[in-house]
Amino acid sequence: FVNNLMLDGRKNTAFKVFYDAMDSISEKITDESSIQVFEKSLENVMPNVEVRSRRIGGATFQIPMEIRPERKVSMGMSWMIKFSRKRNEKSMAQKLAAEILAAYKEEGASIKKKTEVHKMAEANKAFSHFRF
Repeated sequence: FVNNLMLDGRKNTAFKVFYDAMDSISEKITDESSIQVFEKSLENVMPNVEVRSRRIGGATFQIPMEIRPERKVSMGMSWMIKFSRKRNEKSMAQKLAAEILAAYKEEGASIKKKTEVHKMAEANKAFSHFRF
């Protein structure tokens, strides 16, 4: 997670941001550990299917496909980081903590992105026989 969070090779800064976010989460939620909250929020954000473009006979189709487990995790993490950067809190640690808590409660921008991806796959279900 920290490698995705890191900008310009600043690993120590990325670790500090992540651990500050975890501390902030542990202050807000007392019944579960911050790591459990993080894992649950990541699980809520990870998509199951995505659409991939495939060109068949001059036309491009969006074909829904299952996602590998490693890709699910990396997509979930990158969405959480991307949407936490766009939030309005003061520090990056606060932004990240707010996004993790929102994902834990199944709300927020990263959950919206997941539902968007699933809707696209559902809408293009008719082309699933073109899988490669």
